[in-house]
Amino acid sequence: MAHGSIIRVLVAAALLWISAACGTREGRGPGGAAGEATSGSERGARRLVLLNNGNSPFWDACRLGLQEAARDLKLSAANLAVVMEVNDGTVQGQIDRLRQFSNMRDVAGVAISALDADNAAVAEEMRKLRARGVQVICVDADVDRSRFRDARSYYIGTDNLSAGRELGAAARRLLEARGSRGSYVQFVGRTGSHNAIERMGGFKEAAGAAYTEADRMADDTDRTRARENVRNAIRNHPDLVALVGIWSYNAPAIVDVVRQEHWREKLVIATFDAEPIAVTQMAQGDIDVMVVQNPYEMGYQGVRLLRALIAGDRGEVHAMFPKEAEPGGDLYDTGLKLVVPDGESLLKREMFGARTQFMTLTEFKRWLQERGLTGS
Repeated sequence: MAHGSIIRVLVAAALLWISAACGTREGRGPGGAAGEATSGSERGARRLVLLNNGNSPFWDACRLGLQEAARDLKLSAANLAVVMEVNDGTVQGQIDRLRQFSNMRDVAGVAISALDADNAAVAEEMRKLRARGVQVICVDADVDRSRFRDARSYYIGTDNLSAGRELGAAARRLLEARGSRGSYVQFVGRTGSHNAIERMGGFKEAAGAAYTEADRMADDTDRTRARENVRNAIRNHPDLVALVGIWSYNAPAIVDVVRQEHWREKLVIATFDAEPIAVTQMAQGDIDVMVVQNPYEMGYQGVRLLRALIAGDRGEVHAMFPKEAEPGGDLYDTGLKLVVPDGESLLKREMFGARTQFMTLTEFKRWLQERGLTGS
């Protein structure tokens, strides 16, 4: 082969290798783990990262909110891109990701759904990011505000205490109408998560003294364990009158086991969130009431806030948090829906707070369809 031909072959090979190498890096997450770019992966763009608590259909609606906010707010023109990082369901996973973000110069903002509200190591990594100039907020699940308020600037998500109260009040009314008295069990991924603490506390408060909380059972986001928890609760508490699902996947776990154990007629089933399968299960008569959050809005408003903080747009921040100086003024409430099955229901719109949107299942499914969602 001629000398010139050899050079051309070598150059072509080198260009091919460079192209392949760039392709493997584009859209990758921390530590080489796959990240989910939602607004494009422009080379050199600074990233807004939403670090969730684990893999669940709940986050699909949040992901859509991220995408639409990136488009509406023209993030690419500001040299920003949005990425959702899926945590492995452990606190250590969140700690490791936050440490990785600290070593990445392209990370400009982080929104985290804190898996454990009281974990000092998570809060410390959040503080380190803020000290580096990275904007840090909480979405969906907050840190313990009494201990770690300085770890983040704002919280966007559900008023979880109010949400728990609404679900508890709904369950109580259904049980009273049946003339049922007995105990209930609450199921959740982690009992130490801030949203879990507030939801379970709110439920207990509103359910009232006539109903005994027999247990709070954690599964650490293990779906098999979630089902086993339900099975054990049924076997260990023969006076059960209600089962309560606190995280999104708890509803399908409850329904699966109740069907197998043939306990449906004995129980009120009250759950949080609306995974696609849970929507189907309510239509089939297996769930009595759902309190549904708005993860789409969490994603959208999270991007809106991070963009404003990075740009130093205090006007936009004030528009989102007009009472910032007051207690609780750093919280942005994304709202609630209370969903009941179609047909005649013992639960009525006037029974619930003005800020809770009451919907039949058909109305809720129409709301999902209008937004291109299958769950929330």
